[in-house]
Parts: sequence; C-alpha cells; structure tokens
Amino acid sequence: MNKGTIVLFFWVICGGVFGQSSLDSLQQLDEVIVRADRNLKQFSNTQHVNVLNDSTIKKSKSSLTDLLNFNSLIYFKENGLGMVSSPAFRGTTAQQTAVVWNGININSQFNGQTDFNAINTLNFNEISVRSGGGSVLYGSGAIGGTIHLDNTTEFNKGFDTNVMVRYGSFNTADMDFKSHFSNERLIADISANYTFSDNDYKYVDSERRNSNGEFYNVGISARFGYKINSKNTLSYYGNIYDGERHFSLILPSETKTKYRDFNTRQLLEWNGIYNRFLSTLKVAYLTENYRYYGNINSESYTYGEAKTLIGKYQLGFRPFQDAYLEAVADINHTIGEGSSIAESERTITGFSILFKHQIDKFLYEATLRKEITNTYESPVLMSLGLQYKFAPNYTLHINGSRNFRIPTYNDLYWAGSGNLDLKPESSYQLELGNTLLFENLSFSVIGFYNDITDMIRWLPDGSVWRPDNTKEVVTYGVETRAGYEKTFGQHQFKIFANYGYTVSEDQTTNKQLIYVPYHKASGALNYRYKRLSVYWQTMFAGEVFLLSDNNPRYVLDGYLINNLGIEYHFKTLLLGTQVHNIFNENYQSMANRYMPGIHYNFYINFNF
Repeated sequence: MNKGTIVLFFWVICGGVFGQSSLDSLQQLDEVIVRADRNLKQFSNTQHVNVLNDSTIKKSKSSLTDLLNFNSLIYFKENGLGMVSSPAFRGTTAQQTAVVWNGININSQFNGQTDFNAINTLNFNEISVRSGGGSVLYGSGAIGGTIHLDNTTEFNKGFDTNVMVRYGSFNTADMDFKSHFSNERLIADISANYTFSDNDYKYVDSERRNSNGEFYNVGISARFGYKINSKNTLSYYGNIYDGERHFSLILPSETKTKYRDFNTRQLLEWNGIYNRFLSTLKVAYLTENYRYYGNINSESYTYGEAKTLIGKYQLGFRPFQDAYLEAVADINHTIGEGSSIAESERTITGFSILFKHQIDKFLYEATLRKEITNTYESPVLMSLGLQYKFAPNYTLHINGSRNFRIPTYNDLYWAGSGNLDLKPESSYQLELGNTLLFENLSFSVIGFYNDITDMIRWLPDGSVWRPDNTKEVVTYGVETRAGYEKTFGQHQFKIFANYGYTVSEDQTTNKQLIYVPYHKASGALNYRYKRLSVYWQTMFAGEVFLLSDNNPRYVLDGYLINNLGIEYHFKTLLLGTQVHNIFNENYQSMANRYMPGIHYNFYINFNF
C-alpha cells in the first residue's frame, strides 16, 4: 500500500459523514435501510434483478469475475486468472455493461469499461445484477445490463465485527476486516481487505507454468450515517482501490509488463422526507489513475488520469396512493489526460422524469431522460415497463427502452486517431418475462431483443487505426432461472440453476460476434445439517468463435467448471475449505490464456 492510500484511508475514516436511505414508499427515517441506490429497487419492477447477499459473496473468490461467473449468465473473457477480465452481458460488449457503485456509474472514462478482476467483492455487502437497459437511471454503457456494488446497513443494529482470512494454492491470500456500529441516530461502517497471489499455476496437460502473473490489491471502504432529526439524514460513502498486476506471458520470450491502478470514490448525500416529498442531494468525486509499464525492469510508463465531479438532485413526490413521481437534474464534469491524450474536459448535464404506479394487480413504470453536452448529440432516452400479477404465484412483465453509450476519452481524443464526430451508440430493447413463485420453488423465463446501432469500433485507416460508427448488432435470446429451498427438521436444502441462450449477430455479415457463446449456464447446491454446510457450484460456457467470419476451425471449446466447498459453523467462528475446478478441466476463455486446473483454499471467519 503506498503513502497516498494510507493518507486517504485515515481521511476517509476521520473526515467522512454518513450513508443513505431508500424507500419503496415514503416512510419514517427510523424504518429505512441506508442505501445510496434507491432507484435500483424503486424503478426495476419490470426487469430482472438478481441480488447476491453477503453470504453468497463470501463463498466465492474475492474477484467480481468469479462471483458472477457462478451466479449469473454473464460470460467473462479473462487473460488468465486475476488478469484483465471483461464481460459479454446478453451478447453485448464490455463497454455496454455499466458498473454502478452505490448509484454512481464508475466505468472508465478512458476505455468505457470496468475490469472485473480489479473489483474486490469483499468491499461490498450486496452485489446485484440488473439485466437489460438502464441508461435513464445509470447513464452511458447501461445497454446489456448493470452490475451494482452496494454498501447497505441499518440504524439501531449495535456493534458487530467480522474478520476473514483465506489462504490457498499459488500462495494466494485474502484478508478482510469489517466493523459496524449503529444506534438510533448514527451509523459507522469500516472495511479493509488485502489480496495477493504469486499466481504461478501449472497449465493442465503441460509442463509450463503461468509466468509473470503475480498481483496484489488493497481495498478500503467506509460509510457513515447521521440522522439529524426525523426528517433529515446525512450520508457518506468512500471507497479506495490500489492494485498492481504483472501481465501473464503467452510465450516465455516475451517482455514482462505490469499495470498499476489507483482509484478513489466518494459520495456525500443529504436526504430529507417532508410529508409527500423526498429530497435527495448528492455530490460525488471520483478519481481514476493508471500506469502501464511496458518493461517491468524500466521506470518508463504510459499513464492516464481522470477526475470526475458529479452533482445530482432528486425530488420525489407521492401524488396519490401507490404512485411515485421523481424529477432528477444532474451534472457530470470530467477532466482527463494521458500519455496519448492531451488534457480534455467534458461536461454533461442531464434531466430525467421517472414515474411508477401500482393499480391493484397491475403496475407500470415510465422514465425519460435528455442529456446536453458539446461533445456529442445525445438522444432522448426512455423506458416503459408493465407488470401484471395474474395469480398469487404468476407474474408477467414487459419492458421496452432506448439506451446509449457515449464515446470515451480514447475514442474522442487519442492523439492522431480520436474522432470528435462520433455519435453515441443507440439501443432499442424489449424484454418479456414470466415468473412463477410457490412456497419453496421459483421459476422464471425471460425473452429479450436488443437492436444496437452506430456501434463504435476501431478500424484501420491506412497505417492508423481510428474509431468510427459503422456496425449494427442485434442480440436476442432466452434466459431461464429456477430455485428451490426446503427444510426437513435440521436438514436445509437450497438449489438454483440458470441457463441462457444468446444470439449476437453483426447485421452486416449475419455472423455471431466473437467471444459470445450461444450457451451459458450456472448453478449451485447448498446443504446444511446443524453446524455443517456443504455446497457445490457449477458453470458451463459453450464454444466461442475467434474470428468474425465464424470460421469453425478457429473456436475455443466450451468448458464445464465445478467447485466444492465445506464449512463448519461454531458460535462465533466459521472454518471452511474450497476445491476449485475439482475435475481439473483444461480450459481458456480467451485464446492462449490458460486457466488453472484443480486448486484449493482454506478460510477462517470470525464474527464478534
């Protein structure tokens, strides 16, 4: 951890105030869970949201990739274990998946995406996957879906501390500390984690080892909440990430490289409830800083840094019973520069209207947004969702939306290549879902269709590559989810399974996009008897094409990965072990980037 991390850590602890509230109806503050992203629950009734709680998070490795690989239908392209990882969500690109931290979009200002192996899940106690478009709520990139990283807590819960230590193969260790205190007026949460690994695993069916793959990262989070009176609450959220990765080599003769990134996120809120009105003022400050060393034996590097200031005001009003109207005004100002980008500024101002109304068994929600900026022409964004409960155990929903992705700093300003005339990518989506809920069983089937135009891609222009709006892509498919939970005396069973079929076609060639599998499935079985728990995780990804012409000679084979975990629960202590890739599958999710075979870890979790 560098000096800047240490200084900022103490600043977060000592200088922070506060955490936020969320409500499905206007209610008293002392009944409210502190949640910065209230619109995730308020305006997602007609789209699928999968919420992963703290216990599910701790059953996975600390990377966001591993958690979502086994608990969602997102396909991940990894350049080796712990290396750069990017998603294909419903057949879209990595830039078309938005990552949202406590309601704030944190995708990179430079390349427009988030590296999912650079997100340590131990920083968060709730992670949600929202499928489908969400640009009205979460801005650029929310086309395939959004991933939500949330720190939620409640008032009047007393004092609680949790310490987890995990150690395993390849000299890999995770250490996590969380402490929480709350009474009727105050909330204070602090968490810190450290992960490192030599990451020198042996390739399956080979004598070679993963070379130059070591990494470490440090994460620090804080949230504080203070209830001024029955109508007003002040809230603060802070997060720091400091990491370094050496990039794994394909060939032993290659030059060793490494990458460092240091990111900070801070959010301050003032929440007020006044009769039928809910007022929320937010101020967020985000920094992004990376350095790439083309030779780890040299001090030379390329870099990029961006600073973003966000101001947002939300005014909610309940005009009548079971209806909610919200007006939003926000401004986003970013200053960025890098080795190939001169210092550039961008200011985006947005205005949104959101409305939801429940009429007996029928619910509808509608949203509208318009952005104003001088760097591109923004389309009018909108969504309309309908939900009807035909029976106590059967619900049907339909949702249509227009979404977009803005050109990134690299797209616009890269020296000698940037294109200031780029249009935002635009997407029209439709989703139809059926949900069955019984006492112990849940089942859903969702169909989706997504038409994306003005897709930005970099193409050769003589000896130079330049970005242009050239491609149209249509994605469509079906997703099924099933869950079963039953208790027999002291025996508890939980099982879930997901399956998705996805077509993602370039409309110019009618070919499937590369690195998008037609088939993806995941599932888990959990069994508990008294103090003993056993769980099994499984994930299947079908073959993917490596070339845009879908030449069948150039594909990556599909693979099936299985993990086994065992835990024993004492009163304040949990002991566990995990076996990953238990059948020693030889697989890659990116060409020539081999993943590890069977490997292990052991963990201890103290709670007091």
